[in-house]
Amino acid sequence: MAVRDQELTQLETGLDALEVPLPRRVSRGRKIWRATWPKVVATAIVFGIWEFLWLIEWKPRFQFPSPSQAINYIFDNFSLVTEAAWTTLSRGIYGFAIALVIGTVVGGLVARIPVLRAGVGSMITGLQTMPSVAWFPAALILFKPTETAILFVVVLGATPSIANGLINGIDNIPPVLLRAGRVLGATRLAAFRNVVLPAALPSFVGGLKQAWAFAWRSLLAGELLVLIPGKHSLGEQLEYNRSFGDAAGIFGMMIVIFIIGVCMDAFVFGAADRAVRRRYGLVDAAAG
Repeated sequence: MAVRDQELTQLETGLDALEVPLPRRVSRGRKIWRATWPKVVATAIVFGIWEFLWLIEWKPRFQFPSPSQAINYIFDNFSLVTEAAWTTLSRGIYGFAIALVIGTVVGGLVARIPVLRAGVGSMITGLQTMPSVAWFPAALILFKPTETAILFVVVLGATPSIANGLINGIDNIPPVLLRAGRVLGATRLAAFRNVVLPAALPSFVGGLKQAWAFAWRSLLAGELLVLIPGKHSLGEQLEYNRSFGDAAGIFGMMIVIFIIGVCMDAFVFGAADRAVRRRYGLVDAAAG
């Protein structure tokens, strides 16, 4: 009788749990506001400090412009700025796409073939730790001051991070998933496509995010060093304004570079990261 009473109590507890209301889904507008307001506040603080330093003349005003002067430079030269931003962004996307293909293939092979892991694994990390600017003397000798020289350094800057992200993701796959794939009769290629890659996706996306940061820094360094006639880019405009002592132009271009970086993180890699975490149950779908 006591056992039956205990079973009834457990049943009633389970039924009560089912009656607990599910959390309300957050509207898209509220999600956007939650993601936006911290960035707005942080930006306001940075610009407030900047304005304060300008007002107290921390540096001579011809060296250190006010925020309004830098922003006015952007709008006064809007067509030039947009052309330069598009040139730089297209270079970055093109180089990153090439690095994505190479890094995925290399990372997949190194992670799954022990001989390659022993011979190449540490080299990938070594390449990742090398400063991108160190590649430019070799790039200039090999390709002259051309688009290819810039692309070469961008690809070298991004590929190791992509490969390492995939390798780390594969290394942390629970062995039970791999055994389940073999039991279900998956071939090596099918298991890699349907088991290994999906399981490694969270770490892989983290590697992509880091790779874009390396690619973006490599690209701007390259544009400062490799000036191609007739091609306006963000790095080229930074160097141009520096040579003419235009502090407002320098800070204006830095604002544009920063905005592109924030947008890429928020709308591309950040969105991809959230989508992957939501798919794997690592974030509350109602809150995220």
